[in-house]
Amino acid sequence: MEYSEKVMDHFMNPRNVGEIENASGVGTVGNAKCGDIMKVSLQIADGIIQDAKFRTFGCGAAVATSSMATELVKGKTIQEALEVTNKAVMEALDGLPPVKVHCSCLAEEALHAALWDYAEKNNIKIEGLKPPVNDVDELHHHGHEEG
Repeated sequence: MEYSEKVMDHFMNPRNVGEIENASGVGTVGNAKCGDIMKVSLQIADGIIQDAKFRTFGCGAAVATSSMATELVKGKTIQEALEVTNKAVMEALDGLPPVKVHCSCLAEEALHAALWDYAEKNNIKIEGLKPPVNDVDELHHHGHEEG
């Protein structure tokens, strides 16, 4: 399996590992099928993501995508952070092997789950943010239809 240099770099030297104490929002998502679990915590002030940290139990690609995702959202507004999709993460990493594309979905979902948590805690509505899923695998089976 061919990984880009960026993927290898983020896997070997992941950025933003850990947890933020008293985080503004925390999101944990897993993928039952491959056993990956990702937890993202965000520090948000004045609508800007000041800091983002993650803990990931999973394969190298899962670690690399969560590392890159946290890098991409730091310093961004909440709305900008919503635009950090799995596709954006993959592009930033110069692509992922097809079998690992789901790892970038995990990063996107964990990020969105953390933003959702922040919105819930502060009684705000974030435009365009959907309720998080616990198991990313569900996304692929049910599509994104609103039920």
